[in-house]
Amino acid sequence: MAHSYVQVTTATDSRAEAAELARSAVAERLVACAQLVGPIASTYWWEGEIESAEEWMVLFKTSADRFDELASLITEGHSYDTPEIIATPVVAGSMDYLAWITEQTEPEEQDEAIAEDDRD
Repeated sequence: MAHSYVQVTTATDSRAEAAELARSAVAERLVACAQLVGPIASTYWWEGEIESAEEWMVLFKTSADRFDELASLITEGHSYDTPEIIATPVVAGSMDYLAWITEQTEPEEQDEAIAEDDRD
């Protein structure tokens, strides 16, 4: 069965929180890569008012089957009441890069390799 991939986006009000979300997702092998972009200027509706804020965006690269776990991690670690969590399908990409995403986000293979290293 062919793998499918997504890029998941969120934004937060601090670089430190964005970096922690990125680090946590990579450490948990929910994503192969997380990129911080910012600061960015955001304008949006919130509680009946137009708001503007400086934010930091995080772009997560992962396989589609890891989305639910990633969304949970973002929700739990995010300071916003309603964090942005948007998954965009990857319709094409470098085969080598996509294979790398698959390798990095398959926890059972990674756990076995770590266990073997611990036995040495």
